[in-house]
Amino acid sequence: MPPTRKKRSRRRTLRQILGGVRRRVRRAAGRTRSIWRRSLHLQVVTSTLVISVIVVVVLGTFLFQQINNSVVQSSQQSSSGEATADRLRIADALAPETDDPAKAADGGEKGAADPLDDVMDTITGSRDDASEKRYEVLVLNLTNPGKSRASNSVEPANVPVGLRLSLQRNIREYKYDKTVGFIQSIRLAGESQSQLRFVVGGIVHVLPTGENYEVYHFFPFNEEEELLTNVRLAIVVVGLGLVLLLAAIAYLVARQVVSPVRLAREAAERLAAGKLDERLKVRGEDDLARLANSFNEMAANLALKIHQLEELSQVQRQFVSDVSHELRTPLTTVRMAADLLYDAREDFDPMAARSAELMQAQLERFESMLTDLLEISRYDAGAATLDLDSVDVRDVVLRAIGDSEALAERHTTRFELRLPNEPCMAEIDNRRVERILRNLLFNAIEHGEGRDVVVTVGADRDAVAVAVRDHGIGLKAGEDTMVFDRFWRADPSRARTIGGTGLGLAISREDATLHGGWLQAWGQPGEGSQFRLTLPRAAGSDLKGSPLSLVPPEIEMRRTWRTAMTPVLLPASGDGAGFDGTAYDRAGYDED
Repeated sequence: MPPTRKKRSRRRTLRQILGGVRRRVRRAAGRTRSIWRRSLHLQVVTSTLVISVIVVVVLGTFLFQQINNSVVQSSQQSSSGEATADRLRIADALAPETDDPAKAADGGEKGAADPLDDVMDTITGSRDDASEKRYEVLVLNLTNPGKSRASNSVEPANVPVGLRLSLQRNIREYKYDKTVGFIQSIRLAGESQSQLRFVVGGIVHVLPTGENYEVYHFFPFNEEEELLTNVRLAIVVVGLGLVLLLAAIAYLVARQVVSPVRLAREAAERLAAGKLDERLKVRGEDDLARLANSFNEMAANLALKIHQLEELSQVQRQFVSDVSHELRTPLTTVRMAADLLYDAREDFDPMAARSAELMQAQLERFESMLTDLLEISRYDAGAATLDLDSVDVRDVVLRAIGDSEALAERHTTRFELRLPNEPCMAEIDNRRVERILRNLLFNAIEHGEGRDVVVTVGADRDAVAVAVRDHGIGLKAGEDTMVFDRFWRADPSRARTIGGTGLGLAISREDATLHGGWLQAWGQPGEGSQFRLTLPRAAGSDLKGSPLSLVPPEIEMRRTWRTAMTPVLLPASGDGAGFDGTAYDRAGYDED
C-alpha cells in the first residue's frame, strides 16, 4: 500500500475512533442531563453541596489567611527585635575605645583580640555560656572585606538580591536605622534542601571612621511553616467533613420533602391511568399532610365527576339511540309520502310541484344530517371502531371520484388525477377513508367555482397521502383550522349549494384521527385551497411526516421564485420601454 494511502487510512481510522468517543461522551452527557432534570432529590443535594463547598472554601481561605498573618507577623516582630539587639551589640563592639581606665585595663588583659569576633561568638552561641543557637548571622564590610564575618555556612551569595539592593539604597540615603525583611526559601551550604527563612537586613554605621557594616540575620521559619501546614490540613479536613455533613443533612431533608412529592406523582400517574381509587397516606398535620389531604379530596371529586360523566354519556348514547330509532319510523313514513308526491309532481300546479321538489331535497338533507349526527355521537361517546383491511389507496380514490362525478358535472368541474404507478397499500377502514375523500371532493366542488380539482396521491415507506386541490375562493388566515369545526362557514350569509350538513369535514377529521393520521388544510384568498389526508401504512404506527407537501407545488415554486428574484426598475423609455412604449416592471410580472 502506498504511503499516502496508508496515511489516509490511519486518518480515517483516527477520525472514526474520535467520532466514537464523541458519540459516547454525548450519550453519557445526555443521560446525566436527563437524570439531573428528572431527579429533584439530586438537584437539591447537588445545589447544597456546591454552595457548601463555595462557603467552606471562602471561609477556610479567610481563616487561614488570618492565622498565617498572625503567626508570620508575630515571628517577624520577634525576629526583628532580636536582630536589632544584635546590631546594637555589634555597634558597641565596633565603637572606638575611650579613655576609661577600666576598658584600658580590660583591653590590656585581652590583648589584641578582635571585638567583632567576640560579639559574633556571643550572638551565634559558640561559647559555652551562650544561649542555644537559633539563627545565622552575616556581617559584611564592603570597603574592607577582611572585616566581614559569617556564622557557620552562611555566604554572601545566600543574601536575597532584593534585600541587598534595599540596604544599599538606605546607605545612599543615610537611612542607617531602617531595617528590611525578606521571607524566602534559601538553601545554605551543607543543607540537602532549601528551607523557608526570614532574612532581616540592617546597617551598622561606625563613627568617626564612617565604615558601614551590612548585618544579615537568617531566622529559620521551620516551626512556623510546620504550624501553618498543620493548620491548613486541619482546615481542609474540617471543611471536607463539614461539606459531607451538610450534604448528608441536605440528603435527609430533601428526602423528607421529595419522598412525599414522589409518592404524590406516582399516585397522580396511576390516577391518570384510570385507577380512580388511588389515594395517598396521610401522616401528621404539616404541609405535606395537608397536600395529601388535598390530593385525596381532588381524587375523590375527580372520580365522582368522571362517574357522573360516564352516566351522562351512557344516558346520551341511549338518548341518541332512542331518538334515532324513533325518528326513523316517522321519517320513513314521511319519506314514502314525499316520494309519492315527488313522483306525481307533474300533475300538480307549479307551486305544488315546486313544494314537492323542495320537500324531497330537504328530506334528503335531513336524512344526511341525522346520519352525520349519529356518527358524531359515536365519536363523542368513544364508540367508533375501525374495520381495517389492507387496500390500495388508489382504488379508494377512484371510487370516491366516481361517486362525485355527477355533482362535478352539474358544477362544470373536471377532475385532474395524479396517481403513482406503484400500488399504495395501507391498513385502513375502507368505508371511512372513502367517506373522507367524498367530503373533500364535495367541498372542493362547492368552493371551486367551476374550476378543475386536482387529486394527488403519494406514498413513502411509512405513510400514504391524498391531496385535494381546488382553485376557488381559498381560505383566509386562521381559517385552515376553523374549517374543521362543526357547522362552521367562512361566509355565514352564503347558502350551501350542494345541501351539505356542515358536519362533513368535522367527521372527516375524526375519521383521520381514528386512523392515527392527519387531515390538514391550506388556503389563500384568490389562490384556492388544498386539503391533505395522511395515513400510516401500518395501523397503530406513528406518523413522522407526509409524502405530499401541504402547500401546492406551484405556490411553493412561486414563493421561491419571488424570493430569489431581485426587482429591477428599468427606465420608462429607450431600451427599457415595452413593446407598446410603456414601462416594463419586472417586479410586477405574473408568471401565470
